[in-house]
Amino acid sequence: MNISAEQIQQFREQGYFIIERAMTEEQLEGLRAECGRYVAKYESEMEAKGVTTLGINHYKARYFIANRGNESPIISGFLFSELMADIARATLGDNAYLFNEQYVVKAAEKGIKFAWHQDSGYIGHYHRPYLSCWCALDDMSVENGTIFVLSYADAGMASDDLFDHVVEEGTNDKVGYTGSNPGAPCIVPAGSVVVFSSRTLHRSGPNTTANMRRSYLAQYSAEPIMEKDGSRLRAQAVPLLINGERVAPEYANTGT
Repeated sequence: MNISAEQIQQFREQGYFIIERAMTEEQLEGLRAECGRYVAKYESEMEAKGVTTLGINHYKARYFIANRGNESPIISGFLFSELMADIARATLGDNAYLFNEQYVVKAAEKGIKFAWHQDSGYIGHYHRPYLSCWCALDDMSVENGTIFVLSYADAGMASDDLFDHVVEEGTNDKVGYTGSNPGAPCIVPAGSVVVFSSRTLHRSGPNTTANMRRSYLAQYSAEPIMEKDGSRLRAQAVPLLINGERVAPEYANTGT
């Protein structure tokens, strides 16, 4: 995937850029199939616990299903693909590590909004900005709850600013912006990737359509991110790029 100089400049100056139809049909269909399998599994787990809310997950409304790449060859194959390596190399540099990955799913006619936030706001301490790749598994629209992004200029911030976030009652979302700017909606076809910094403010609306809205988020860091006291890793740090060369770890090939 050729990342243009204009896209790199937009990332540095505005905090994001978009690659339409970046994914192959095989990658798209594979991630969709795994999404359906994990949503069904997650709903069964919540039913067994007798709960309708678990963290920021809401039963048959909104799901965040994280870190399944180490057990799914389909997911890991995408995470360590040439596409992801090219994006990481263009934005992070010659060294990049898988930090986090998750499905974000909004149910038909029920999928609720997600408040303005920086992904960095969920870390809890200062750290070097990392990379978020929001992958559209469906055609995205305002009606089905696509994401909105706020450029650095529109947010009145520098590229490294990290805002305080407040937990929103009822949703457990962390909110990092309460201004009036609605942001730019990412109206993209399935298979597209919205690439943004972990400092970039973004939100999403509710899904008011008759169909599920599915997306997949892959996040990479230029260096391992540690807990605040430095005692252990925050999430994970699986190499994708080392000195500019793509690394395919064992579990990307075997699913183990």
